Amino acid sequence: MENLTQKEQELQERLDKIHALETEIKKKEKALKDKEKAKKQILLRLSPSLWNDIAAWAEEDFRSINSQIEYLLSECVKKHKKQN
Repeated sequence: MENLTQKEQELQERLDKIHALETEIKKKEKALKDKEKAKKQILLRLSPSLWNDIAAWAEEDFRSINSQIEYLLSECVKKHKKQN
């Protein structure tokens, strides 16, 4: 009987750890969602030829066009910061 009680306690401790991990994961997921929502949206007009070039480049890099444009802008800003 004592052995059974000990095993129940161990199982309850494991269950408590699992619940704690689930809570932590949910907090991290929410933080990621909130971070994504924080991105600013802009209207960007591009010529058809530039759009096609970026689309082709994005496909080569396995990115969406939007992600490719964000990547290119980020790289340009990094380069500009290094120069100054």
